[in-house]
Amino acid sequence: MEELQVSQLDGVRLITLNRPERLNALHEALAEELVKTLDEASRDDQVRVVVVIGTGRGFCAGLDLTSHTFEERGQRSRFERLDPLGFVGRQALAVTACDKPVIAAINGIAAGAGLALALACDLRYMADDATLTTGYIRRGLSPDAGVTYFLPRLCGMTDATELIMTGRTVTANEANGLRIVNRVFARATFQEDVMKIAHELAAGPPLALTQSKRLLAGTYDHSLADQLKLEWTAIHECFASEDVREGVRSFLEKRPPQFTGN
Repeated sequence: MEELQVSQLDGVRLITLNRPERLNALHEALAEELVKTLDEASRDDQVRVVVVIGTGRGFCAGLDLTSHTFEERGQRSRFERLDPLGFVGRQALAVTACDKPVIAAINGIAAGAGLALALACDLRYMADDATLTTGYIRRGLSPDAGVTYFLPRLCGMTDATELIMTGRTVTANEANGLRIVNRVFARATFQEDVMKIAHELAAGPPLALTQSKRLLAGTYDHSLADQLKLEWTAIHECFASEDVREGVRSFLEKRPPQFTGN
């Protein structure tokens, strides 16, 4: 699909939204292709880290309203009427379900469902001239795609409520201060800086990274006792791996570890 480009180098799969003329705004076919691509990355042992970025001036400007039809309920198919998630809901689940760390490289405007895409990722890095907005309220809409789930968990309910109800634009520095993003990088070296982090993660132990992502994903849903049990199970699986033995050997031999995922 021309609107979604995929490349890979040294364990890092780069997924590029490629609709620069629309600031990489989403339509249903593009979102479904993204879901498919993330599922493939999750299943491929050659992929250790996923990076999502946009072409041109935008990361993702949300739903492409020019491609969206506003049919009356009776004109929609039964599947569409009964669909509990919608394609942007499936997109959010695909990002969180991917067993590989997913990095959002926010190179430009991220709005609405595009912001939600970034929020669903495990790590978010932002160019210093990029901006964020929930945006929905400006179009008479309530949020979707997981915004009301992810945003309060990242910046707290007070700030999330303001950002959703005002739809105001947030600069990179403010987003960093609100802890919506992990770090801000200069535009001139943005993609290089993000890919450096991605390759550092890709050199890590794949099994431990996957277990860590799964544990973090469920932490708000479990009691302390349940989370402790899950941690205990996960770390035992890690201890049974060759990567743990390699980690110990490399420490004793004072050299960088060479993790294989075995």
